[in-house]
Amino acid sequence: MRELVVEADGGSRGNPGPAGYGAVVLDAATGETLAERAEYIGVATNNVAEYRGLVAGLRAALELFPDAVVHVRMDSKLVVEQMSGRWKIKHPDMKPLAAEAARIFPAGRVRYEWIPRERNKHADRLANEAMDAGRRGEQWSASASTAALTPAADLAAARAAAGDPATGAARARAALTAREARPEPQAEAPALFAPDATLAARARASLTTAAGADREAASGAGAGDFEAEAGRRATTGVQEPPAVAAPGWSGPDLGAPATFVLLRHGETALTPEKRFSGSGGTDPELSPAGLRQAEAVAAALAARGTVQEIVSSPLTRCRQTAQTVAARLGLDVRVEQGLRETDFGAWEGLTFAEVRERYKDDLDAWLASPKAAPTGGGESFATVARRVAVTRDRLTATYAGRTVLLVTHVTPIKTLIRLALGAPPESLFKMELSAASLSAIAYYADGNASVRLLNDTSHLR
Repeated sequence: MRELVVEADGGSRGNPGPAGYGAVVLDAATGETLAERAEYIGVATNNVAEYRGLVAGLRAALELFPDAVVHVRMDSKLVVEQMSGRWKIKHPDMKPLAAEAARIFPAGRVRYEWIPRERNKHADRLANEAMDAGRRGEQWSASASTAALTPAADLAAARAAAGDPATGAARARAALTAREARPEPQAEAPALFAPDATLAARARASLTTAAGADREAASGAGAGDFEAEAGRRATTGVQEPPAVAAPGWSGPDLGAPATFVLLRHGETALTPEKRFSGSGGTDPELSPAGLRQAEAVAAALAARGTVQEIVSSPLTRCRQTAQTVAARLGLDVRVEQGLRETDFGAWEGLTFAEVRERYKDDLDAWLASPKAAPTGGGESFATVARRVAVTRDRLTATYAGRTVLLVTHVTPIKTLIRLALGAPPESLFKMELSAASLSAIAYYADGNASVRLLNDTSHLR
C-alpha cells in the first residue's frame, strides 16, 4: 500500500485577516514532491487557514492514491491534537472543517504528527505565497511558485538531522534548482479586492470584528433544498453595514464587471419532497425531471451566448447540471469547493417534521441562531456565510471583466443576492428560488454590485 506524507500550514495576517494555506504531498519513501496546493481564502483566522490547508492536502493525496496510507505532519498543535481525538473541538468554525478532513480518508489510514515550524517550511512558504497573491488581487499559481526552490536545502538538512528518511529527493531538487534562475518577477495586478482597496472591501473587512462577524454570520440563513417552515420562523433585528459602495450614477468608467450568472441545479428526488439536502448527505443525482431542466437551461444559455466560464459546486447534482451546459457551450467546468451547499449533519434526507420529531432541541437552537449547527456536526449558517463571501471575493478577482456561470445551491445563491443588495438577513426568507432557475449579479471594480436577474424560470416553460 502506498504511503504518503502530507505537510500543511496556514496563516492569517491579522488573525483574523487576509489568510491563505499551503499543502504539499510527498512520497514517504523518497521524499519526492507529488503535489502542491495553495490558496488565498480571504479574511479568516490562523486556525481556519490551517484546517483549510489540511483539507486541501488530504484531498490532493486522495486524488493521487485513493488507497494510500497518509502521515500528516503540521506545526499546529491545535489541529494535530484535535484531529488525533485528544482535544475537543469547541469552536464552531473548526467543527465542520475537522469533520470534512476526517471524511476524506478512513480514520485508520491517517495518522497525525506535530513537527516544529522549521520542518514545515515548504507548506509555510506556499501559504505565504498564497497570501502575497491575495494582496495583489490574484490567486496562487503553481507555475510562479518558488516554495520548493533553493531554500529547500535548509529543510532537507533539518529533516536529516531529525532522522527523517524523506530527504533524498529534497536534496536532489535543491541541488538542481540552485543552478536555475528564479522566475522573472511578474507585475502586480491592481488590488481591486484587497481589504483597503474600496469602500465595499473596507465594509467587508469590518465584518471580521467580533460584532461584524456576527452580522455577517446571519447572512447564511436558508435551508438548501429545504425551504419550508424553518425559513419562515427565523427572524433577526441585526443591522449590517452596507456591503456595497455608495450608490450613484456618475464616476469614472470602471470597465466591464465580473458578472455571475447564478444557476441553481436541477431537481433531485429530494427536491419536490422538501427534504434537507446539503453537502453531508447521499449526494443525490439529478432526477429525470432535473435532467430535462438541465437540458432546457443549457439551450437557453447557448441562445444568449454570453457565458465565458463555468464554475460548479463539487456536489453531483451541480456537476451534472454544469456538464450539461458545458457540453452545449463547448466550455470546461471548474469545481469550486466554496460553492457547496450547507452540511446538514444528521438531518440530511429528512423533512422538517421528521427533524422536529427526532431532534427538537437541536432544531430549536438552530432556528434561533445562525451560529448553531445541525445535529451530528453539520455546518452552521454562520460558517456557510463566511465561506460564500470569501468565495465571492476570490472569484470576482479571478474573473474580472468576464461572464461566469456559477452552478450552485439555494443557500449560496440567496446569500450572494442578499449581500449584493445590502439587504437585511431576513430578506433571505422572502426570495423564491426554483430548481434550475437563473439569477445574475454584476460586480464592479469599485465594489458596487448590481442584481440583474432573480429566479428566471422562463426557459422551463
